Amino acid sequence: MAGFHRQRAAGIGYIAVGAAIAAAVWFGADRFLPPLAGLDDLGARMVFTVKCFCASVLFTLVLGVEAVAHERLVSPAFDPLEGFETPRLRVNQRYLQNTLEQTAVFAAALFGLAAYSPSGAAMRAVVATAVVWTLGRIAFWLGYHHSAAARGLGAPGMALSMIVLVYVACRFGGDLVGPVGAWTPLVLFLGAEAALFWFTRPRAA
Repeated sequence: MAGFHRQRAAGIGYIAVGAAIAAAVWFGADRFLPPLAGLDDLGARMVFTVKCFCASVLFTLVLGVEAVAHERLVSPAFDPLEGFETPRLRVNQRYLQNTLEQTAVFAAALFGLAAYSPSGAAMRAVVATAVVWTLGRIAFWLGYHHSAAARGLGAPGMALSMIVLVYVACRFGGDLVGPVGAWTPLVLFLGAEAALFWFTRPRAA
């Protein structure tokens, strides 16, 4: 149990460092990138977002697939039914599964954000989100190879996707029914998070 508490404390430290770096990168990109031309039309914004999404997937999910495939090609893991796994392969497989799950969340967040970014200047937020998520996945991957706690470096990337999704849901709720609709998704999401913390806490045997 003492080892768990040490690892968790270290993980929280890595998350804090990752959050500070992610915030600096996001706000730097959003503020200092030049406005993107020709993106006042919704269709053009969606096409641009597809390009950002493709680049992010290439350097995260696809590289994870490649890492697992290359190791299987040159080791007894070539036959998955043999059960041969190196620590590196196990980390890469977990990275791949985690990234596959998070890509779905990221995609929804990115396209939702693009829908509510009505100009080339506002679309800098889409670029910033794609860059931070991509770097977060890479930090998670490299950190995981160092230690379980160090994978916390990539946690802010997932947090960013959730923040963007909550923002999109609040904007959508506001479109539907005004201020009450804008606040309702945030309250419901925070309530669900609180419930998850409560029901997943350790219980005495």
